[in-house]
Amino acid sequence: MPVLMVMAHGSESLESVTVMNVLRRVGLEVQTASIEPGEKTVRASRGIELSCDHAYADVAGLGFAMIVLPGGEAGARRLAQTPALIDQLKAQRQAHRWTAAICAAPALVLSPHGLLDGKQATCFPAFHDQLLHFVDRPVVVDGHCVTAQGPASAIAFALTLVEVLIGPAKRREVAQALLAE
Repeated sequence: MPVLMVMAHGSESLESVTVMNVLRRVGLEVQTASIEPGEKTVRASRGIELSCDHAYADVAGLGFAMIVLPGGEAGARRLAQTPALIDQLKAQRQAHRWTAAICAAPALVLSPHGLLDGKQATCFPAFHDQLLHFVDRPVVVDGHCVTAQGPASAIAFALTLVEVLIGPAKRREVAQALLAE
């Protein structure tokens, strides 16, 4: 089952590209989708344009092993205002499939919609008061949910995604190749 990364104008480019790169290095099928109506390209942070594989409407409701939400405050706010995405994230949780969010996304997308209820999580520290069970660590795994703090933790976040999807041996292998651990 593939991994889906959903992006919007204002998504954090460093987090998006890092996660895509690391997951594809280990052979995972990563599909990207733009929530921007009629646009498959998003204007991510720092003016970097990222081309997506799909318009979100084309993949809404499909099954994925994991749905990944990059941060970036503006992008996260746009994701949070996409009802079909929120419904898909709720279905993902109900099916005990993986959800992953970094930076502003845990606080601005997952938390307000009850998707972190009963879970420990982390996020960009400026938003920590929006998480009921905030943990001040770069990456937190609780149940089928992985959260991370921000751009500097993007590689650790991506490696954790590899570990939960494939296993610790593959994480160590790719981390060594990246000189990350």
